[in-house]
Amino acid sequence: MGRFRVIVVGKSRCGWANEAVADYTRRLRRFGGVSEVAVKQAKFRGDPEPVRVAESRAIADTLGARDVLVVLDERGRGYGTPELAELLDDARQRGPVVFALGGPYGHADLLRERAWRTIRLSELVLNHEVARVLLYEQLYRCLSLLEGTPYHHA
Repeated sequence: MGRFRVIVVGKSRCGWANEAVADYTRRLRRFGGVSEVAVKQAKFRGDPEPVRVAESRAIADTLGARDVLVVLDERGRGYGTPELAELLDDARQRGPVVFALGGPYGHADLLRERAWRTIRLSELVLNHEVARVLLYEQLYRCLSLLEGTPYHHA
């Protein structure tokens, strides 16, 4: 079992989201753990594209050659929990799994092109703090399912 890494844009100042992420981070230790890295949020100057490019480059700069990048993006493919668990199992066999969660303006094409998979967490467009909490919860749920622990209910 390998560790997972989550790359986020900007430091979160959202108390309830940080509490939830801390709770799931503790729970995920039994499955190898998860760490989070924040990259600097780019300044918006009227055009979202330069922000997406700058933030996507910052995320890409944190990646190693063996990292299996999963980009979270509203244009990605949707998965049910059992399918997502299979995807995570496949990904962790390939190398260190890294999830990229974009800022308010999302990701640039350059990051989606580098990705092993681009997924969406919901049909709904989610605030990035909600998406962050949902990612951690689903990581825990999927790993519980894969490891046969009782958290996931069919």
